[in-house]
Amino acid sequence: MLVISYNLRKHRAISELAALDERYSPDVVCLQECDTLDLAEHVGRLRLAHSTVGSRLGLAVYYRPDRIEVRSLRTVALKKSMHDRVLRPAHERLLGARVFDRVHGREAIVASFHAAPLTALNSLRRHQIKAALGELQLLGPNLPTLMVGDYNYPIFKDNLAEKVREAGYDLTLSDSRTYTRYKFFRGHFDLATSAGFTIRKVETLPRGSSDHLPILVDTEYADAAADVVSTGDPADAADVA
Repeated sequence: MLVISYNLRKHRAISELAALDERYSPDVVCLQECDTLDLAEHVGRLRLAHSTVGSRLGLAVYYRPDRIEVRSLRTVALKKSMHDRVLRPAHERLLGARVFDRVHGREAIVASFHAAPLTALNSLRRHQIKAALGELQLLGPNLPTLMVGDYNYPIFKDNLAEKVREAGYDLTLSDSRTYTRYKFFRGHFDLATSAGFTIRKVETLPRGSSDHLPILVDTEYADAAADVVSTGDPADAADVA
């Protein structure tokens, strides 16, 4: 399964979605900072699954209907930062989708996440991440889960990764930095958190009009990968995506 995550920088990069679909053929696209009143129902081969409605910097999920069937959705408001309380840029910071993968005949959860801004403490963002992962379990306990998005976590990622592992998930960074706008806050902001998936690669895609670079997450089901290893058949490995 191929999943793209992209923070659109207050909707500025919305026109780039069709080109991303054409070039990379993602199965799911998770967006942050989009104007939910200005989202097309279809972009290229992608269909809009759902978007949040309680904020001016919303979340959205698009999917390929020939590969993915959306079975249920969940939007969640997480613990607010002071920035949220004063400026009210975002209310719902998690949008999760329980999907059916037509190719593999199984269900999974894919989610778009946007953590509190850099004015908040890392401890608050860790709380939001942990709470978000717990909320996704309500969509489907023990299903393979992938949460991607803007984690706004520029430093001390080893500590974050440890906390994520304690919750039963893996944290994966992309192959190069995803945010370079400010001198002191450059790094990997856009991340992938997963359980039940093997992350084969997370690639930072070329810069567009956003201050974030999109990422492309290439995953396979963890148990399917284990089956391939146990049989030792490289031909099987090529069929698992």
